[in-house]
Amino acid sequence: MFLHWSWFLVAAYEIQDRKGSYSSVGWNIAEYLALFLIVLLHEYGHALACRQVGGTANQIVLWPLGGVAYVDPPPRPGATLWSIAAGPLVNVALLPVLYGLAILSRSSALGWSADVHGLLRAVFYINLTLLIFNILPIYPLDGGQILRSLLWFVMGRARSLMAATIIGFIGAAGFVVLAIHMQSIWFGLIAAFMLTNCWSGWKQSQALSRLAKLPRRDGFACPSCKTSPPIGAYWKCGKCGQPFDTFGTGAICPNCKSQFPLTRCLDCRGLHPMSEWHAYASRVPDASRISSS
Repeated sequence: MFLHWSWFLVAAYEIQDRKGSYSSVGWNIAEYLALFLIVLLHEYGHALACRQVGGTANQIVLWPLGGVAYVDPPPRPGATLWSIAAGPLVNVALLPVLYGLAILSRSSALGWSADVHGLLRAVFYINLTLLIFNILPIYPLDGGQILRSLLWFVMGRARSLMAATIIGFIGAAGFVVLAIHMQSIWFGLIAAFMLTNCWSGWKQSQALSRLAKLPRRDGFACPSCKTSPPIGAYWKCGKCGQPFDTFGTGAICPNCKSQFPLTRCLDCRGLHPMSEWHAYASRVPDASRISSS
């Protein structure tokens, strides 16, 4: 888990900006830390769910706009859906807990101070706001990625991402208008973040679409995603940089004769020995017809 350096600058600004909400600045610090504790729990939800379905999730970064869990689930709609939905579900699980604590803190019998009640009430609304914001169906927010995962079941991998990014561009444009209307730098930064990620998603969807249309090789299938590899020089030698068709040469570079123990799947990015590709294909009928869409 990493903390971006800008987090400290924004923390100092936000704590000072809300000074006076409590009897001492210590409560403002506690409120800001609680905000990012909720964000951290949300990102851990993504990471743990991704690992549960066999994906990779080794890094979480906290920065002023929230947090990012770098998750890489298997290229299946169900696995992606669970990896993304688990984050907002953490916020859903926190709602009754935080609401109950906020209600209890109002009771004079417990002897809790007004600062405690104010803090718990603020944390409840922070969690609720983060939940509502994250489930907006705007890519790359969780809601937009959940929408993409659901579309994946009926539209395929490439077209679902393309549709989600188009909706994301429209949503980002709305945030641009909102930022101008409210003269808010935060909404402007969120809009810029959305536009950047939507553009990356759009380019990725085009690459996936081109990959899905390539002719596939008989006799091999990825053990992870069950997809046959494309025919062509789409692999690059890590030693001499020469592109070559690793399945046509037996994982040996024809230029420098280097042999590679692992071969990467272009569809799911998984690494497997060439023998496993061939062995898996022999167990799957018509493996050459399996393709990614």
